[in-house]
Amino acid sequence: MLYSSETIAAISTAMNNSGIGIIRVSGDKAFKIVDKIFVPYKNKGIKIEEYKSHTIHYGNIVYKGKIIDEVLLMVMKAPATYTREDVVEINCHGGNIVMQKIFELVLSNGARCAESGEFTKRAFLNGRIDLSQAEAVIDLINAKNNMAADISVGQLKGNMSEKIRKIREKLIYHIAYIESALDDPEHYDLSGYGEELKIVVEELINELDEVIDTADNGRIMTEGIKTVIIGKPNVGKSSLMNTLLGEERAIVTDIEGTTRDSLEESVRLNDINLNIIDTAGIRETDDVVEKIGVDRAKKHASEADLIIFIIDSSREIDEEDIRIFNFIKDKKALILLNKIDLDCVTDENDIRKFIDDSEDNEIIKISAKYKDGIASLTEAVKNMFFKGEITYNDQIIITNERHKQAVINSRDSLECVIESIENGMPEDFFTIDMMNAYEYLGEILGEQLGEDLINEIFSKFCMGK
Repeated sequence: MLYSSETIAAISTAMNNSGIGIIRVSGDKAFKIVDKIFVPYKNKGIKIEEYKSHTIHYGNIVYKGKIIDEVLLMVMKAPATYTREDVVEINCHGGNIVMQKIFELVLSNGARCAESGEFTKRAFLNGRIDLSQAEAVIDLINAKNNMAADISVGQLKGNMSEKIRKIREKLIYHIAYIESALDDPEHYDLSGYGEELKIVVEELINELDEVIDTADNGRIMTEGIKTVIIGKPNVGKSSLMNTLLGEERAIVTDIEGTTRDSLEESVRLNDINLNIIDTAGIRETDDVVEKIGVDRAKKHASEADLIIFIIDSSREIDEEDIRIFNFIKDKKALILLNKIDLDCVTDENDIRKFIDDSEDNEIIKISAKYKDGIASLTEAVKNMFFKGEITYNDQIIITNERHKQAVINSRDSLECVIESIENGMPEDFFTIDMMNAYEYLGEILGEQLGEDLINEIFSKFCMGK
């Protein structure tokens, strides 16, 4: 049944002198190891293995007759545990010294220090969760906003797994039918089966396309919107950056060209994460260092999910602004008219001359210095990426590049099935590509992956998870 006979242990809470610390122990010898150092307040002499599962017991951790700490001991018996092994969690005081002492006692009595993510790895290898659910655990831990957390919880519940399994069930049914018919043609009739199969495969392709289409939104919801602030020098790019961050992170002066390199920070507006890059002012320059900064600004902008183009409303639009207008054509961009606290010589009508009415480029008036218009900026981002409302209704959303590629590969294999049917190929050609599609989807669940890749995935986890 179990992944390993070794018993592992780790400190599962942060080493930051918090109020409570947890040392987690999992494996065949978990009860015996903790028995050696735990003295219960009541019922002394009763072994931990005699306790009822999922119960908590008060007592002390003792070493050579000396009390190290008073603790609560949580006892959970296999298979109804996170790892499907016997698990003990020692809840102690959260001081770094006391946690380390208890952890060292656990190790010295027979446990091994757990590798990164090894508890979750055992949950996967012992069959309690599949690989997509295991990856959802680390996504939940790393969630940057409520949306990302909701998506991760949904995947942890098995939303993605259920969808993938249903598609694989349909594939394996038709694979099995064709192979049975080829082995026993007297009892199975394949005449006209290709056209019937084509309808099924086209439906599966549509289902996979729907999943693939969620990938970009999934990345934005979980990782944040890659946002690049561009504009001429001294229009207020760094001031906006500082306003959004709530601190003086970027240098702001009246001298043009202060920002020579790109500055990257993450900011949260309501429940939207923006990964903001403040760039050098875009203009023609003979300064070698500034030119490098300008080139980097253009590169970042070309790769961005969102461009924030800032125009100084106290100055007339010039050739440098027009070059930026041309650069952002066909890109998702918000145009900010900054410095509205000063006498304005450029307004929205002036900007409309340089953008097509069909372009989805909203114009927002702000004062980065006095923080006016920031709420309007937040609403504009919500409207652009989330149609004005940030919600999650348990829909299947891909947030993992590995999953996305596996679904794409599966879809491509099914396209080959359609091609074989249309070209009148023998039925055994159908099963080859259908099996490829089946196995690609199995990679998401962890059924078709090598040990090296599995180890790499779990290496991203923290030690106690």
